[in-house]
Amino acid sequence: MAGTGIGIYLAHPRPGSFNHALAEAVADELRERGCRVTVYDLYAEGFDPLLPADGTGTVEAAPEAGDGLVRHHRREVARHDALVFVHPNWWGMPPAVLTGWVQRVLAPGVAYKLGTADGEPAGLLKARRALVLNTSDTPAEREEHEFGDPLQRVWAACVLPYVGVDEVRRQVFRTVTDSSAGQRETWLRQARQAAAELDDGTG
Repeated sequence: MAGTGIGIYLAHPRPGSFNHALAEAVADELRERGCRVTVYDLYAEGFDPLLPADGTGTVEAAPEAGDGLVRHHRREVARHDALVFVHPNWWGMPPAVLTGWVQRVLAPGVAYKLGTADGEPAGLLKARRALVLNTSDTPAEREEHEFGDPLQRVWAACVLPYVGVDEVRRQVFRTVTDSSAGQRETWLRQARQAAAELDDGTG
């Protein structure tokens, strides 16, 4: 929808990676549809993922971050209507820079609030929709049956519902290392389609 504000969070250390191509394809699709798109390349920005000692609380609102980039990201994430995360599957986890972004930016009083440590969180983010695009070199059957698809649990069960994102879509492109140029072009078209459905609220 025209005017929709969408933040795209890219976490891959190598410029020119397929993750970069995915983020660019999604951004292009959304901009063509009239969305207000901001791409955050966390590695290029030099985002510091280390959580300081005063940032470990879960109930009281987090103190103002001493890191100016963290303060910037907290302001930015609060204004978006939808979120997109693009990253590889590394050991069943997002890259450390993105894990640190979650811990430092989606802080209490910024992205959620809790009345008690064991209570139910109230999400504070404006965004209610998110798209997660992952690359992987693990075949789907092994990922699901042997490992239990940990990234699905991370995003769709643990992180995004906690901060108020009700609708989480995820797409995995695999296996990337041995993929052909033609296969990657197909995946980029699929990423654009997923972005279009995110904007439409369909799919």
